[in-house]
Amino acid sequence: MDTILLIAILVIVIVLLTSFNSKFQQLQDTVYRLHEKINELKNELNSKSVQDISKVAPEIRKETVSVSKPVAEEKIIEKPIEVIEKTPEIVPVAAPIKTEIKEEIRQQIPIVEPIQTKEPEKSWFETFKENNPDLEKFIGENLINKIGILILVLGISFFVKYAIDKDWINETARVGIGILAGSLVMGVAHKLRKNYKAFSSVMVAGAISIFYFTIAIAFHDYHLFSQTVAFAIMVVITAFSSFVSVNYDRQELAILSLIGGFAVPFMVSTGAGNYIVLFTYIAILNIGILGIAYYKKWNIVTILSFVFTYLLFSSWYYKELYADKLPHQGALTFASLYYFIFSIVVVLNNVRRKGEFSTLDYFMVVANTFVYFGLGMGILHNWGIEFKGLFTLSLAIYNLIYATILFKKFGLDKNAVYLLIGLVLTFVTLTIPIQFEGNQITLFWAAEAVLLFWLSQKSKISLFKLGGMVVQFLSIISLIIDWDKQYRFSNTELSIVLNPIFITGIVVLASLIGTYFLLKKENESTTIFKIDFDSVFYRNGIIWVALILGYFVGIFEIIHQSGQYVENSSSALSLSVGYHFIFSTVFIFFGIQSKEELVQKLATILAMINITLYVVWWYNIPSKEILWNITKNWNSSIAFYFHYIILACLIYYVTILANQILNKAHVDFLKSKIALWMLVFCGVYILSNELIVHNLFAVDSATILKQIDEDFKGSDLPKETFRMNEYNVQDKLNVIKVQVIKIGYPILWGILSFALLIFGIRKQWKQLRIIALSLLGLTIVKLFLYDINNVSETGKIIAFILLGVLILIISFVYQKIKKLVVDESQNTSSNEESN
Repeated sequence: MDTILLIAILVIVIVLLTSFNSKFQQLQDTVYRLHEKINELKNELNSKSVQDISKVAPEIRKETVSVSKPVAEEKIIEKPIEVIEKTPEIVPVAAPIKTEIKEEIRQQIPIVEPIQTKEPEKSWFETFKENNPDLEKFIGENLINKIGILILVLGISFFVKYAIDKDWINETARVGIGILAGSLVMGVAHKLRKNYKAFSSVMVAGAISIFYFTIAIAFHDYHLFSQTVAFAIMVVITAFSSFVSVNYDRQELAILSLIGGFAVPFMVSTGAGNYIVLFTYIAILNIGILGIAYYKKWNIVTILSFVFTYLLFSSWYYKELYADKLPHQGALTFASLYYFIFSIVVVLNNVRRKGEFSTLDYFMVVANTFVYFGLGMGILHNWGIEFKGLFTLSLAIYNLIYATILFKKFGLDKNAVYLLIGLVLTFVTLTIPIQFEGNQITLFWAAEAVLLFWLSQKSKISLFKLGGMVVQFLSIISLIIDWDKQYRFSNTELSIVLNPIFITGIVVLASLIGTYFLLKKENESTTIFKIDFDSVFYRNGIIWVALILGYFVGIFEIIHQSGQYVENSSSALSLSVGYHFIFSTVFIFFGIQSKEELVQKLATILAMINITLYVVWWYNIPSKEILWNITKNWNSSIAFYFHYIILACLIYYVTILANQILNKAHVDFLKSKIALWMLVFCGVYILSNELIVHNLFAVDSATILKQIDEDFKGSDLPKETFRMNEYNVQDKLNVIKVQVIKIGYPILWGILSFALLIFGIRKQWKQLRIIALSLLGLTIVKLFLYDINNVSETGKIIAFILLGVLILIISFVYQKIKKLVVDESQNTSSNEESN
C-alpha cells in the first residue's frame, strides 16, 4: 500500500511539473509576441521620421545657403545671416519654419554617431547578454529546468531514505522503486521530447543518474546480485544512455554517458578487480563513445574520453608500481592500445571535416604521443629490459607511416602532416641518447642538425628547419653536459687534442659553421606554425654562438690538460690565461675593423675588461710561479715566458683605447676625462709589475733557500717542512720587491713621465701632459717620503742621480717647446672665438 502511495505521489509531482512548465511556456510565447509588436511599431515610427526629414531637408538647405530668393506669397527683405556661436541649431532668416518640424530635426540630429572601425573587446558578461538577450528566457528554459531536475532527484532520494529509515519498504522494493522512479522520469521525458527538447534531455539525464545509483546501491549495500550481473546491468545503462544521446542529438547526454561509463567500474568495484577486464571494458567504451563523437562531431566528448582514460590508467599504473605489482607486459599492451585508438580518432575527426587542425587538435596529438611515450618508458625501465631505444624508434616509424598514409590517401592538412613529421624527427633524435651515451649523442645531434637544414632547403618543408633548430640546441646542451662529465668528474686521462670530448666540441662547432653557410643564401623569412623564422637573424646568432662555443672548447681542453701534465699550478693557469688573451685579441682585432657599431663596441669593452682582469687578478701569475718553484723545488718557467704574449696583447689593448680616446670612442666611458687617467694608471701598473717579475726571475733560488736555512735556527719544525713553508719564501721575495719599489719605480716612473710628456706635446694633448706632470710629481713625493728609508747608499745614489737627470731633461724639453704649447692654446682659443 505504501509503495503504491509513493508511486502515485511521484506521478502527481511529475504531472504538476509538466503542467506548470506548459503554462509557463504559453505565457512566455505571449510575452514574445508583445515584444515583437512593440518592435514593429518602433520601426514604423523611425521610418516615418526619416521620411519627414528627407522632405524638409531641401527647404532647410535653401534657407541656410541662400536667402536671395523671396517666397512666392510674400516679399521678404534680405538681411545678412546672423551667426550665433556655440549654437547647434540652424538659425532661420528667410522663410518661416514650423516649430514642430524644427524641434523634430533638432532631436534627430544628435542621434547620429560616428562609425567605429574597431569594436572593443567584450567581457564575458557582455558576451553572455548578447547570446542571451532575454534573461528571463535563459532562466526559464535553460537554468531552472536543470535546477528542478536536481531538486527532484534529491527529493526522491530523501523520501526514499526516510521510507527506508521507517522500514516502510524492504530492500528489493527499494531497488524496484528506484528503477520505477527512473522509468517514470524517462517516460515523462520521452513524452515531452517533441515540444520541449531541452527540458526533456535534462529529465533523461536525471533518469539515467537514478538508474546508476539504484544499481550501485543494490550491489554494494543490499547485495541483491553479483558483481558480474551489476556490471552487465550498468553496461546496458551506459549503452542505453548513448543511444538516447544520439536519438535526442544532445551532446550533454553523450557526456553523461561517458561519465557514467567511466564510473561503472568504481560503482561495482570490490577492491580485487581484474585489470584485464577493466581496461578491456574501457577500450570498448572508448571505441563506442568515440564512434558517436566522430559521427556527431562532438569534440568535447573526445577530449573528455582522452582525459578520463589516461587519468584512470595512470592512477592504476602508479598504484601498482608503488606496490611493486605492475604487470609490465599487460600495462604496455593496454597503453599501446589506447595510444592507437586516440591517435586514429583525433586525426579522423579532422579528415572527415576536411578542415584545418585547431590548436586543441594539435595539443591532443602531441599530448597523446608524449603521455604514451612517458608511460612506455616508465614501464620498460621498471621492467628492466633494454628496449627503450627500440621503443622510441618504433614511435618514430609509426608516426612516419601514419603521416604518409594520411597525406597520400586522405589529403590531411599539411600542418598536421608537418606535426607528425616533427614527432618522427623528435623520436629519431631521442633514440640516440636513449640507446647510447656520452659524446656519441652529441656527435649524432650535431650531424643531424646540418642534415635537417639541408633537407629543408631541398624539400622546401619548413618543418625540417624547425627540427634542425631544436636538434642544434640539443647538441649544444649535450656538449655542455659532456664537458661537465669528462672535464670535471672524470678521472680518466685524456690524450692532448686527440680525445673524444675535444673532437666532439670541434664537430659541434663545425655543425654551427656549416649551418651558417647553408643559410647564407637565405634572406627571406619563412613561417613555421604561424611563427616567422628570420634566416638572417638566426644566421647571425649562429656566428655568435659558434664564437662563444669555440672559446670554451679551447679553454676547457687547455685547463684540463695543463692541470693533468703541469705540476706548478701558476704555470698551468698561465696557459689558460694566455689562451684567453690570444682568443680575445683575435676577436678584438677583427671587431675593431668591423663595419657594425655593435661589434666595435663589444671589442672595445672586451679590451677594457681584459686590462682590468690582468691588473686585478692575473698580474702576479709569474711571481707565483717563482714562489712555487722555490717552495716545491720545481723548475718551471712557462708562466714567465708566456706572460710576454699576454704583455704584447695588453700593449695592443692600451694602444687601441688610447687611439679611441684621442679620436673616436666607441664606448661613452672613453669620452670622459677619467678614462685617460685610468688607462695611464693601468699602463704604469703593468710596467711596474714587469720590473718586479724580472727581478724575481733573476733571483737564485739557492740563495733564498740559504737565507731560509739561516732563519731555521731555533725553530721546532723539521728542516724540510720549514723550507717548504710558502710564507717563509714569500717573506724573502717581499724584501726583493721592496728594493725594486724603492729603487726601480722612481726611475721607471720618471721615464714614463718623460715619454708621456713628449707624446702629449707631439699630439697636442693637454690632458696627457697634465697626467705626465702629475706622475712626475708623485714620483718626487714618493722618493722623499718613502724611498729614502732603509735603502742602501748605492741605491739612493743611483735613484737620485738618474731621477735628477731625468727631471732636468724633462724641464729642458718642456721649456724648449713651451712656445709650441702656448701657440696651441692660442690657436684653440682663437678657434673657439671664431666659432
